[in-house]
Amino acid sequence: MLRSVGQTRVTGRGNGEDPRAAELRAAVARLRRELAGHPADFSDRGIAEDELAVLAAMVAAGDPEIPRMRRSLLLIAGAIGSVSALSPGLMQVRTAVDLFGDTPPRRP
Repeated sequence: MLRSVGQTRVTGRGNGEDPRAAELRAAVARLRRELAGHPADFSDRGIAEDELAVLAAMVAAGDPEIPRMRRSLLLIAGAIGSVSALSPGLMQVRTAVDLFGDTPPRRP
């Protein structure tokens, strides 16, 4: 199977799961739980929930696209960035996304 630049297979490494995928899965699950339990209603909550679902689906499929992961992270941060109670969970997701490396530079 051909993959475009920025895609990395994250399942089936030897006999176990890619540790980056496990870290991202755990971080996304934590932030989803924290967001679901947060009492305040804010206008961009749905955006954060949708993008967390996108990240979870990419990891579950085993073929996350790094540029799309970074876009989701940016949208989540913009949606919940001002809710300080969710900051630690957001940072955990960011750290997990960063484990996948940088986005390759765009070609001119």
